[in-house]
Amino acid sequence: MGVGFLGYVLPWGVMSYWGLTVITNMMTVVPGGARALDWFQGGFVISSLTLKRVFVLHFILPFVILGLALVHVLILHQNGSSNPLGLDQEGINVPFHPYYSIKDLAGFAVLVAMLIGMAFTFASVT
Repeated sequence: MGVGFLGYVLPWGVMSYWGLTVITNMMTVVPGGARALDWFQGGFVISSLTLKRVFVLHFILPFVILGLALVHVLILHQNGSSNPLGLDQEGINVPFHPYYSIKDLAGFAVLVAMLIGMAFTFASVT
């Protein structure tokens, strides 16, 4: 949602300006939030410097989220998903690769195919 909101701000219209104003002013309710707000805005008011910072965050955050998802999958692969205590159990285990890797890749392929299909189906001809 954060990446989507940052993308909403980028056109820099009246609605996006006031949306950013409302959301950033929420930072002031936590201790140290006023200082963080001044740092994020690049001053005391929202300006073009704020827009540049929003653009950078909008570009960087998807890669951070992707990295965290990959780390999550690697940790899941190492510990297993049904081992809350982290004990080394020898039993009936299904190896992560190739079974779950192929399942994840198949789901990703279906998602990409659906998005491509929607892009071609609902494309604007103007």
